[in-house]
Amino acid sequence: MQHRICAVLICAATLLCAGGYGYAQEVTLSARVKVTENDRNLESLHAENVVVWLTPIGAQPVTRFVPKQPMRLTQHNKSFEPHLLVVPVGAMVQFPNRDPFFHNVFSLFEGKRFDLGLYEAGTTRNVSFDRPGISFIFCNIHAEMSAIVIALETPYYGISNRKGEIVIPGVPVGHYTMKAWSETALPENLNALTRDVTVSENSTTLGVLQITGGTTSTAHKNKFGMDYEPPAPNSPAYDRP
Repeated sequence: MQHRICAVLICAATLLCAGGYGYAQEVTLSARVKVTENDRNLESLHAENVVVWLTPIGAQPVTRFVPKQPMRLTQHNKSFEPHLLVVPVGAMVQFPNRDPFFHNVFSLFEGKRFDLGLYEAGTTRNVSFDRPGISFIFCNIHAEMSAIVIALETPYYGISNRKGEIVIPGVPVGHYTMKAWSETALPENLNALTRDVTVSENSTTLGVLQITGGTTSTAHKNKFGMDYEPPAPNSPAYDRP
């Protein structure tokens, strides 16, 4: 009987130690983004919306990224809110129309390709982002509208604030591939930032990430590959009477 009690106590102690050890293996990482202009090498005052993510290397288990709230890209005042949205692969994103006129949301370039067609005020369309990648979102009626959806297979990511500060919480110790994305950065700049990193219990920072870019350009063709035409007064781009 005593041997059985001892075995149970030892098992319980082992589980408690394992649980504590597992908890200690998660760290919070920080990084700083420095955005400079192409031609003058001056640091920009706007370093927001740079995304940095860590993808586990090898057989490391990955915690499933489950959003607490419905993922939405709302159309309002002829813009998408928010401009940047990071979602887990497989997430369903809602595209509600909160303007008093029609929209036609589409993405035919990279990432998820779709065309939601023309839909009126007060209605919503849904898109499943079932593959990893970066999707550039536009409206076929309003050329000034643009947004980005980044679908990731990892929950370990952070988005920079205006000061260029990034925080990635709850990262288990292990080996990762680090990648970064910025709307203004050149592809070769982003490729140069890609590297393997080792996260340990003593890890606190990913360092300073240098992003070279310019002003954001939303110039693009419509879904037919043609230039946008000025809307006619009776087109669905205008408010209803």
